[in-house]
Amino acid sequence: MVFWRVKPLDKILETAEKKSLKRQLGPIQLTLLGIGAVIGTGIFVLTAEAGQKAGPGMMLAFVIAAIVCALAALAYSEIASMIPVSGSAYTYSYGVFGELIAWVVGWALGLEYGIGAAVVCVGWSGYMNGLLAANGYGLPEALRTGLYAGGTFNLLAFLIGLAVTVLLVIGTSKSARVNAVLVTIKIIALTVFIFLAVPAVKSGNFEPFLPGGWGSPLGGVGVLGAAASIFFAYVGFDAVSTAAEETKNPNRNIPIGLIGSLTVCTIFYLLVGYGAAGSVGAQPMLGANGVPLDPGTPEMMAACANSQALVCSREPLAHVMRLLGHTSIGDWIGIAAILALPSVILMMMFGQTRVFFTMSRDGLLPEVLSRVHPKFFTPHVITIITGLVVSFCGALFPVGKLADTSNSGTLLAFAMVSLGVLILRKQQPDRPRPFRTPLAWVVCPLAVAGCLLLFVNLSMTAKLVFAIWAVIGLAIYALYGYKRSQLANGN
Repeated sequence: MVFWRVKPLDKILETAEKKSLKRQLGPIQLTLLGIGAVIGTGIFVLTAEAGQKAGPGMMLAFVIAAIVCALAALAYSEIASMIPVSGSAYTYSYGVFGELIAWVVGWALGLEYGIGAAVVCVGWSGYMNGLLAANGYGLPEALRTGLYAGGTFNLLAFLIGLAVTVLLVIGTSKSARVNAVLVTIKIIALTVFIFLAVPAVKSGNFEPFLPGGWGSPLGGVGVLGAAASIFFAYVGFDAVSTAAEETKNPNRNIPIGLIGSLTVCTIFYLLVGYGAAGSVGAQPMLGANGVPLDPGTPEMMAACANSQALVCSREPLAHVMRLLGHTSIGDWIGIAAILALPSVILMMMFGQTRVFFTMSRDGLLPEVLSRVHPKFFTPHVITIITGLVVSFCGALFPVGKLADTSNSGTLLAFAMVSLGVLILRKQQPDRPRPFRTPLAWVVCPLAVAGCLLLFVNLSMTAKLVFAIWAVIGLAIYALYGYKRSQLANGN
């Protein structure tokens, strides 16, 4: 059975040594890479959407998403320290569940990272188009939005995707240095926001606290619906594990990067969410039935036509500052978002290229995708292909439900990693574990349960797209990967 075509962990490590990437990242760089991927989209783009789904209850949504991510991070830390190679959840699944499950997970990670990067490209273009228009340099409307969003071609989303692609081809260490500067800008901007917004918090802005309730699996709104959406904003720590093969002393540094970045980001998320909701309010726009309107729908757009509500803003943090009378600071926070979001695009694309690089090295994708540039030591072929796909998707499609769709792949990967830790504890109890998940038989089942809870609370559209994507992936595996895998015919 294909399910049992398992690649031993020792074989995984041996394969990585034959065609490996240069180890050049330390613990600080890894932590900054994680922060660069996490802090950005959730705070600068999705805060308004979280408020529309849950109202002030988005604070609970941030906590729920953070708890599920923290549980998964503990599992990731153990298994990443045991198998310090590229590929993330795909590689781990290959060594535990077998080739078929590994393919499904790897294919899902492509959905996560690819769509995630395109979403941020569109978000970045929104901030930049707003800044240009405010200074009299606005692009024609046809070039400000994509073909399927009422325009023709989102030029700036396309260009930022290409720019990040070039940066990734040039070299990982150079990307990390640029990312460190961008992370510093984000931290400063968010710190200023916290110091100005938190003192302006009023208790009355938190009532009613749960206007959308806890939500339901079919509605996609409420606290759980918001948590399922903003989960997208926390997944950057997963990309840290994809850099394991390029990390110095990965057994020590990978756990530091994973847990360190998630801890820092969670603190910022809670403080910023509290300041935004408490200072100006985050009550959602309600429909005739008293239920929050679904973000991105014509009904929502009509309700927001002449509204200054936080949930209607495309630049929520800058909007809060302006409502509080700090207009110039709001503009500077908008500029910080423009400078910061490319680091999120960078890590999303970084993650996808490393997963597909590893799948190619295993024979499941064409060999050309795992070629390493002789000068830059990066997988340039898959990086260029990924960059073009992300750029064109960002240029043509709206944000819409894409964040939810990206989350569907992420939640599957996190659940499989958590299960993998428990299976390896039973199958290979004596294998060295530089980092051991504390209370693994409690933490890992809770991580799986949390992932399932958030998955069922995604929008129906996201779950449908995920199913279609999985069917396409299985077809490709059956026609190509199954016969060409390195483990085919007993190899």
